[in-house]
Amino acid sequence: GLIPDSGGTWLLPRLAGRARANALYLLDEKVTAAEALEMGLISRVVDAGQLEEVVRSTAERLASMPTKGFGLYKKAVMMGAGQSLEKQLELEAVLQAEAGKTEDYREGVAAFLEKRMPNFTGQ
Repeated sequence: GLIPDSGGTWLLPRLAGRARANALYLLDEKVTAAEALEMGLISRVVDAGQLEEVVRSTAERLASMPTKGFGLYKKAVMMGAGQSLEKQLELEAVLQAEAGKTEDYREGVAAFLEKRMPNFTGQ
């Protein structure tokens, strides 16, 4: 047989721990939603009947936020798993400078000063 790929051998042990990752991969153990939540594999569990509404409202909420900044955040988190705190702080400084040049940054500051909700555009 094949081995897990696409980073699975790197990511799952970091999320679930080596012993759980071994059990999941080697014994083909199934995971319930509650177990996946407890292991940190997912962020929340919803009833099947609520799934579409929760997905829709979450997608709308995320789309209305500073998506460019979210992309920079995700980059920092992904890169941070494999480097020292010193290197991570350097990366954060670079990415923060990039975020500070966006239209969404300017809109966020203006909205805060004007005491209104921001209208982010992803720019």
